[in-house]
Amino acid sequence: MKSAIYPGTFDPMTYGHLDIIKRAANIFDEVIVSVLDNKEKTPLFSVDERVKILRDVTADIPNVKIESFGGLLSDYCSEKNIFVVVRGLRAVTDFEYELQMSQMNRKLSNNKLDTVYLNTSLKYSYLSSSSVKQIAQFNGDLSDFVPDFVAEMLIERLGKKNQ
Repeated sequence: MKSAIYPGTFDPMTYGHLDIIKRAANIFDEVIVSVLDNKEKTPLFSVDERVKILRDVTADIPNVKIESFGGLLSDYCSEKNIFVVVRGLRAVTDFEYELQMSQMNRKLSNNKLDTVYLNTSLKYSYLSSSSVKQIAQFNGDLSDFVPDFVAEMLIERLGKKNQ
């Protein structure tokens, strides 16, 4: 079985993330979408909320599992006995960061961990979780960026600040 891990903070999950998940699910037998619990960051949504959101939006994709993890990605992959990481690339600036992370993860895994990059679909190439949060702060239309229930959660958390 070919398995891969798609890690990220997913704060919030966007249609760009979902695009990568669906495309990875067409390539691999199993895709584990892993929500990073990074104690150094203060996310808008808790890990449990992000896991639930991802489970809801991927419920119709049978070979996708949603989990969370903390610590080093290389250790998490080793525990799962999975040695392929999927990452999405929007622009050249993403590549520089992702290349560094890929090389570090490969080194930490004793050259066992490989990274597969999927170019983001053109219609999502501009999309980021940060920009979605900014739009939500000003009660903007999020319908092209996130599912309706995620938009409602974002507006509830961020939009009311500016009313």
